[in-house]
Amino acid sequence: MNIDFKVMGILNITPDSFSDGGLYFGDLGKIIDRVAKMTEEGADIIDVGGESTRPNSDEVPLDEELNRVIPAVEEIRKRFDTTISIDTRKSEVAEQALNLGANWINDVSAGRFDPKIPKIIAKHNATAIVMHSRECPKKMQDNPHYDDVITEVKNELQNSVNLFISAGVSRDKIIIDPGIGFAKRYEDNLVLTANLDKIAFDNYPMLYAASRKKFIAQTIESETKNRLYGGLAAIGQAYLNGARIFRVHDVAETVDFLKMSAKLAVFKSITGGKK
Repeated sequence: MNIDFKVMGILNITPDSFSDGGLYFGDLGKIIDRVAKMTEEGADIIDVGGESTRPNSDEVPLDEELNRVIPAVEEIRKRFDTTISIDTRKSEVAEQALNLGANWINDVSAGRFDPKIPKIIAKHNATAIVMHSRECPKKMQDNPHYDDVITEVKNELQNSVNLFISAGVSRDKIIIDPGIGFAKRYEDNLVLTANLDKIAFDNYPMLYAASRKKFIAQTIESETKNRLYGGLAAIGQAYLNGARIFRVHDVAETVDFLKMSAKLAVFKSITGGKK
């Protein structure tokens, strides 16, 4: 079958990420084992992060983030032929990781935190994930407000994309992300997930990152460890509405789910939806 989606496996090298903090922190052996497992399960991209950007999180000093991320990137690149994404807001982390063979930069601030990031990405002809958010992680959930969340997110994403293009990033190297859970109210996350097709513009690929996030638990009234099935339902809606890259903790389950979704979509197109 033709696979029209990509799965990004999350690798948080942090002590405090909301779901898996501490699992791989400070242990290269565990990091490599985790990458091997996610790759075997079908991950196309490994997203390496050394700073938690969960709500109310504090900034990690540059030296500490480098110490967490750079040895891991170096080891992953030696051992695996996979796309490496770096989840960072800092241009120095991005630069050093790209020098070691990383391919994508996933900046949740879309260049607002460190305006040098777009130029670093352009210099390396790397891929930029341009995500929507407001404020910094420490303050982003302090009463976020939208009059029209679809229109405002789309317009702000367009402005961010224009900044990256003006810095020299190639149009074919840009991926957009609506920023589920970042400066969003509960209802905002639901509205955006159900209307991703209205946020899309200029044929930029869309990444959807809702894995284990709070709005899923709020909907299904479950703890973190039990958010998988609610998350897959959200992924299914996002897929139907045009998202094709999915950042997740649960790689194997997501790959199987999307394989089935993609196959059904193919057969619907062949039959034209006829019974």
